[in-house]
Amino acid sequence: MSHREESVATIQRELTSFARRARATAAQLHPELSLVSFTLLAHLEDEGGCRATDLAAHYLLDKSTVSRQIAGLERLGFVERRVDPADQRVQVLHLTELGARTLAQVTASRRVALQERLADWDEADLDRFAGYLRRYNAGR
Repeated sequence: MSHREESVATIQRELTSFARRARATAAQLHPELSLVSFTLLAHLEDEGGCRATDLAAHYLLDKSTVSRQIAGLERLGFVERRVDPADQRVQVLHLTELGARTLAQVTASRRVALQERLADWDEADLDRFAGYLRRYNAGR
């Protein structure tokens, strides 16, 4: 195996570990708010609302997965559907007040946990890591 292949294999293992840790952390911070649900809520907040099909397309998720997640978020009172004033046939998903408060609390807790985990990293390492993550996520 070449050095490049070994590095890619290491990255794959570490990303898998990162994803597992993120899911576990999400469950600890709010047992009813999975990592996927948290991500969808954050997207709705960032976009000021959107259609379920937009969420599915953005996150490359199956529409049925998004539908199940949204149904759960609606049951918890975190998300509501509103008719799009520009097209009465379209329903747009929005955060409720409870959803926005819960998202803010979980986001703050996640940030504290991440700050604690990275507490011994110097500024240069944090900057490089942030840059690498942006670069990786911006790629196809």
